[in-house]
Amino acid sequence: MKLSTRGRYGTRLMLELTRNYGKGPITTSKISKNQNIPVKYLEQLIIPLKKAKLITSMRGPKGGHMLSKPPDKISLWEILLLLESKLTFVDCVVDEMACKNSRNCIIRPVWGKALEAMRTIFTQTTLQDVVDADKGLRRG
Repeated sequence: MKLSTRGRYGTRLMLELTRNYGKGPITTSKISKNQNIPVKYLEQLIIPLKKAKLITSMRGPKGGHMLSKPPDKISLWEILLLLESKLTFVDCVVDEMACKNSRNCIIRPVWGKALEAMRTIFTQTTLQDVVDADKGLRRG
């Protein structure tokens, strides 16, 4: 499976907001510059993240975007589930009707285990975990 640009950029956006957590809003242009993501693309990513109440925005000269809740309360799975159109290796894992061989397929359970492992890792990893791990790497 390969994450889409939408999922990768959205995660980077949320990590930028995590690094800025507690310091007030950060502008779209600053996020764009820091993360090398086009402003127009960021604007499209912010919409579903705001709708899901993961991001809040403020207008005005000191406006911008910030996390709606602490970064240790937002999992990577929550972000990816929102931004990715498909989070599976093969369609038959989530929809048995996607393949006429699903009921007798000997590899299908392996695909299911792989999906569950991925879901577990992303569910158990928060934005704060990623930032903390990065800080540890930079110190060492």
